Amino acid sequence: MNQQTIEEIVRELSDHLTGRFLGRIFQISPLSLALDFGLRNAFLFISIDPAAPRVYLITQTSRQLEKESISAMQFAQVMRSILGGARLLSLAKVQSERVVRFSFSREDELGETKHVEMIVQLTGRSANLLLLNQEGLITHALRPPKGEGQQIGEEYQPPRSQPGQPLRTGLDLEKDGPIEKGDSPTWSAAADDYYRRRDSAADFETRSKTLQDKIKKELAQALKLRKNLQKDLSSHGDPEQHKRHGDLLLANIANATRVGNKVKLKDYYSEGAPEIEIEVEENASLQDEAARYFARFAKGKRAAEEISARLNTLAETINRLEERKIEIDRILNERDEDALNRIEGIGSQKATAKFKSPSPEKIPGVRRYRSSDGYEILVGRAAQTNDRLTFRIARPHDWWLHAADYPGSHVVIRNHTRAEIPHRTLIEAAQIAAKFSQAGDDSRVTVHYTQRKFLSKPKGAAPGLVRMSSVRTIVVQPGENVPRIL
Repeated sequence: MNQQTIEEIVRELSDHLTGRFLGRIFQISPLSLALDFGLRNAFLFISIDPAAPRVYLITQTSRQLEKESISAMQFAQVMRSILGGARLLSLAKVQSERVVRFSFSREDELGETKHVEMIVQLTGRSANLLLLNQEGLITHALRPPKGEGQQIGEEYQPPRSQPGQPLRTGLDLEKDGPIEKGDSPTWSAAADDYYRRRDSAADFETRSKTLQDKIKKELAQALKLRKNLQKDLSSHGDPEQHKRHGDLLLANIANATRVGNKVKLKDYYSEGAPEIEIEVEENASLQDEAARYFARFAKGKRAAEEISARLNTLAETINRLEERKIEIDRILNERDEDALNRIEGIGSQKATAKFKSPSPEKIPGVRRYRSSDGYEILVGRAAQTNDRLTFRIARPHDWWLHAADYPGSHVVIRNHTRAEIPHRTLIEAAQIAAKFSQAGDDSRVTVHYTQRKFLSKPKGAAPGLVRMSSVRTIVVQPGENVPRIL
């Protein structure tokens, strides 16, 4: 706030607050308070946020403030004990300073009148809220004080200009310029409207930037994945070439010439049957090497089909993200708040829709639950069901849970989006895994959890047994704390 605006607001505050008693104190944020002086639906608002320090009356109900308030911090608690019930004698702006002094009187427990001051320092980086005793010494500060005359126990002095900075004068204005009263009924109302619009603009900037950064990150991840998939695809080589080498090895069993890890073959598939050379294992038979090439052919063919399908899907995702990025850039440049609200709403609805199955399929022998965040949780009932749930129903990015060191149900959190599972859902699934184990009656149970892709089944192992290549643990209280899907 600039000097002119502070002077106008202080005049209004003096008319409305002088002689009144301080009642409740609401902690709106770590750096802002609302003080109740018994006005009807009006409170003194003080913010010492260095980015926008300010003081004025706001129009709100006590119930609204209670909902917006956070737990009172130490300074607010001290302020209640010192100024609660105190009478405001006067308030005035310090000349040529963006500082407002509030003078209070209050009777102590012995019936003696004590004078206390509250200093509202609206000075940018040195903004602060301080309490002074009747000797003018600082007793408490909301922010850590800096500089001479600002320390606890010192006699108060307004903050001095830093070296290299011009001295403040009554004509100095902050970078925002003066607040215009316009059609507002009071200067407080004008200031409140100004800062609400300013906060709304800052909120728009933050939201749009957050969304922009999120899309950029997702796009970068998608492009990196595409590069890795393309690299993976090329590492498998040409499947048809592997098959051709396998066929030629079998066709040249009788006349092949081997030298170390090389073998010379007649290429019967090319015109004139020229001689070619391919690599083989030095101590392996040509039949084994042919089988190895056929295996590489089968593996390469499967990989080509799977990776090509993933690349096609990924191409659609990249196009969608690039379109979304262009749209968000436009929203930010044009400050289109309606479009931002729509795009955030669409994202929210899509995210919710992904977690809900329109018509859940029936899975015999499996209990089904819905987490608080909308994720489906599947629970096996017996060893055979556990096996089928883990190795046939669960997908690689689903999350798998099981009570540590106790027999029990396999639990799967379905993760269709491959996004990070909310911690609340993880806790709820772990509680179910603990409940349906032999430790279900214990007060605390350790639960293993990992993604399905890190599980394998040992050869010949009994149903329900798994091997984990990566695992984490969590300790929970057993329970069924989410609704069952019937």
